[in-house]
Amino acid sequence: MSRPRKYSDEFRERAVRLVHESQRPISQISKDLGVNHESLRSWVRQAQADEGKRKDLLTTTERERLKALERENRELRRANEILKAASVFFATELDGTPRR
Repeated sequence: MSRPRKYSDEFRERAVRLVHESQRPISQISKDLGVNHESLRSWVRQAQADEGKRKDLLTTTERERLKALERENRELRRANEILKAASVFFATELDGTPRR
């Protein structure tokens, strides 16, 4: 389970809007808001990706989809390992050779 977010989505959106609307540097705005400047910079970059202005980053929906696919992949690999172990177990049981 992930930890709760320190800043609400509304606060993030307002901070990003403030960066876009004002011509002030991110570091100055982050000081005014009491936010780490790297956090604000990453919020701005993510907002630009979501708006289609940045092609080098995944959008939020693409990130969520990727996480879901990775989770599904982990679960399928785990299930596959269980099935392999079960097939080995049953193959030795059905082999008919007595155990020592």
